Amino acid sequence: MFFSEARARPRTWEASPSEHKKWVEIEADSVMSSVNPKTSGILLEEFLSIIRKKKEVQLYRNEIRHIFTAFDRHYRGYLTLEDFKKAFRQVAPKLSERTILDVFREVDQDSDGLVSFKDFEYAMNYGQNEA
Repeated sequence: MFFSEARARPRTWEASPSEHKKWVEIEADSVMSSVNPKTSGILLEEFLSIIRKKKEVQLYRNEIRHIFTAFDRHYRGYLTLEDFKKAFRQVAPKLSERTILDVFREVDQDSDGLVSFKDFEYAMNYGQNEA
């Protein structure tokens, strides 16, 4: 995919111990909310399946974050049209300026002239649920 072509170093974010504990509790609550209360618990296979799916989603989201970071060379947290053009010149050099502009406008959901990570993530996930 483009991440390997962009050769970006991902920024790291480390949670404080209290933030980490909070996220662990949220994950545990999320997993346990899928348990049927009429049974005595959850089967190991079900538990592992749930955890595997959550991990896949997390890894995919991390990949999207890495791609966004590769394009956000100034570490501003958003992409300008110029950032978009530079990124596309690297990963798809034959695309026309017009196509890049159309893609930028489509991804910029709130039409503020900037593509936020939220905009970018939405675009990258578009159509994933139908697949």
